[in-house]
Amino acid sequence: MHEASPTHTVIGQLKNYLQLTKPSIMLLVIITGATALIIEGSLLHEPLRFCLVLLALYLTGGSANALNQYFERDIDARMSRTSKRRPLPRGMIKPSRALFFSIFIGLTGVLIFGFVFNWFTALLSLATILFYSLFYTLLLKPNTTQNIVIGGIAGAMAPVGAWAAATGRMDIVPWILFLIVFLWTPPHFWALALFYKDDYYVSKLPMLPVVKGDDITLQQIVVYSFLLVISTLLFFIFQAGWFYLIVASATGIRFIIKSVQAKKYRTEKHFRGLFGYSIAYLFILFTAMVIDDFITRLQL
Repeated sequence: MHEASPTHTVIGQLKNYLQLTKPSIMLLVIITGATALIIEGSLLHEPLRFCLVLLALYLTGGSANALNQYFERDIDARMSRTSKRRPLPRGMIKPSRALFFSIFIGLTGVLIFGFVFNWFTALLSLATILFYSLFYTLLLKPNTTQNIVIGGIAGAMAPVGAWAAATGRMDIVPWILFLIVFLWTPPHFWALALFYKDDYYVSKLPMLPVVKGDDITLQQIVVYSFLLVISTLLFFIFQAGWFYLIVASATGIRFIIKSVQAKKYRTEKHFRGLFGYSIAYLFILFTAMVIDDFITRLQL
């Protein structure tokens, strides 16, 4: 007798549903949201509420990602990068169930924000879900080469949402964090698109490397890399201390060097190197923010 396939077990199916939320991307959302909460500080002595903010962020962000996969399931099936990794093109989850799951976790996250924190944050999170899953996925992504730039708004909203949940208001610091993630997104994803260009060509999505070519894409990567590093200095001006400035400057210079090298050498090795470094860069930068905040609190 053959044992049941892991994909048909409860654990296997839970993993499939987890994949709908794009957990690797959601890790970025949670880290940037948690950084905002730590810097704001009012929930540091309320760990349950702190965790509830992060849970709601995951549910709402995961909902947007799951809806994105639901609407793009046919495109994902044509792309080598996604056809063997995502549960819908692999037939692991029925589309109707994926849609129900997406809506359910999204509404759950919105209601947590609304009833536990404030309805301003709930409406903000709902708007983010609708923006990414409908406006970006269905309108922007198939029709403009600037899809990544504009769509990056949704991915950068976690610090703003977390701060609003904790305080019920807007402040400049979470918007600086938003700006950093927003400007980080184009060079990060265009580096990925450069070595998966054939995939995007097959899918007929108008990604910048496919429509405008490598030259324009690499120029834009360098421009956004400079803007990104400049934006990180705003956090020093408004909030952080010298530890953060040293880390941000060192890692930022390295980011620019990686971008310039990718433009100069134009090899898959350099594209992948930039993509991989961009991930490490953002994690290091936000970790430096937390450490710098801890140092500041010790000095008070």
